[in-house]
Amino acid sequence: KIFMKQDLEKKILIIGSGATATLIATEIKNHALNYGQVIGFIDEDAKKLNKTIAGVKVLGNNYDIGSIVHKFDVNEIIIATPTTDPTTLRMIISECKRTTAKVRIVPGIREMIDGQVSLSKIRDVEIEDLLGRETVNLNIREVVSYLEGKIIMVTGGGGSIGSELCRQIARFNPGKLIILDNYENNAYEIQNELINDYENKLNLDVIIASVRDRDDVFSIIESYHPDVIFHAAAHKHVPLMERSPWEAIKNNVFGTKNVAEAAHEFGVDRFVMVSTDKAVNPTNIMGASKRICEMIIQGLARQSKTKFTAVRFGNVLGSNGSVVPLFKKQIKEGGPVTVTHKEIIRYFMTIPEAAQLVIQSGAIAKGGEIFVLDMGQPVKIFDLAVDLIKLSGLKLNEDIEIEIIGLRPGEKLYEELLMDEEGLAETCFEKIRVGKPGDIDYTILKKSLEDLRPFLKSSNKKALINMVKNIVPTYKDNVEVNNEHFIK
Repeated sequence: KIFMKQDLEKKILIIGSGATATLIATEIKNHALNYGQVIGFIDEDAKKLNKTIAGVKVLGNNYDIGSIVHKFDVNEIIIATPTTDPTTLRMIISECKRTTAKVRIVPGIREMIDGQVSLSKIRDVEIEDLLGRETVNLNIREVVSYLEGKIIMVTGGGGSIGSELCRQIARFNPGKLIILDNYENNAYEIQNELINDYENKLNLDVIIASVRDRDDVFSIIESYHPDVIFHAAAHKHVPLMERSPWEAIKNNVFGTKNVAEAAHEFGVDRFVMVSTDKAVNPTNIMGASKRICEMIIQGLARQSKTKFTAVRFGNVLGSNGSVVPLFKKQIKEGGPVTVTHKEIIRYFMTIPEAAQLVIQSGAIAKGGEIFVLDMGQPVKIFDLAVDLIKLSGLKLNEDIEIEIIGLRPGEKLYEELLMDEEGLAETCFEKIRVGKPGDIDYTILKKSLEDLRPFLKSSNKKALINMVKNIVPTYKDNVEVNNEHFIK
């Protein structure tokens, strides 16, 4: 059969020669018709060079990968070092990317719940492997102190970040977890997942409601009297909100105002809002709306016993509508992969890391702060597309092309994590920084928001945006900001 012939011709190089690598090599050798031929091992231990382990020779170290792939016509590399630290793993993947071979990986120990290694566990290298950093170590004692036995509400609890917050919170044995979302399908999925994982051990309630409905929000918060609210409900898609700015203001601004004021009214202990780097010197209505949300939090914090805080971070890998799933879909369909601009850069982190850092920030909040998560180094979106193409075993401009389609409305070439006046201080956690509490007079802000409200019923987009610019002076048009960036 053609299928078998192709697999017999597959030549596999295995990175590592430890227990995991030898198990993989043995399984491949025992099923050569299905999996192909193991050419050799790569190992950093110079004492192992040229030695034969489990019938397979150690051919070189990580820096020999390229020459060995070329010499033996290797067409698949399997990285079988599940305990490797993220920095070394990135270096290994970088060497593999220089070749034309498809790259696959044995998951890290944390991914293998049962601890068993087998060929079925091997997966494609994901972009998370390239951007991966050291695991977040939560301060369990501090987190337990404000979550265990408490009534916790997560707004937008069915979304990408919201649902991960629910997963993480459930581990800390809350007295009750309340998921509030206006999209029943998402809420239903996370409800089923948590019931399946915890059965009767988790006191879970799911409410379908909109944060826009002030009466509903006040009634729900008065009824449940949560100790902590994680506010993740928001519209976040920049181009869609540019098209419908009224919706960004209704949902993000007035939705946050409703939930935050209800939290203040009914004595919620902590209120943690999920924010975005797009709130810093915004160039789109979504970012500007989130900056107003931060201002609401900072203003209320000055007059409330509730500890209000916001946590600001960049793009989240794999979240709904993010660029990586789009690129994967385009690659699967044969391309082209579409990038808006060759120079555009973004900060990235994984969904679990973002959620863990949001929860940790909530533990150390005193009120009025904006916590800024360490996002690592910014990544060029064009380079991300190239990496994904290479990791899929395809050749750029031969098998698939990248098409530059131009910046979308409101899109910025780069994102910032902090405004000049905020300053930045260390916290007791390595990946969490904190900006100074803003000097926001909530009475003045409330008046500005009431002046803004009538424009939500008007079809005059420009008038609405001008009103928002009055509230957020740092809000500029993206064309102006991007041109300034190029001049610099």
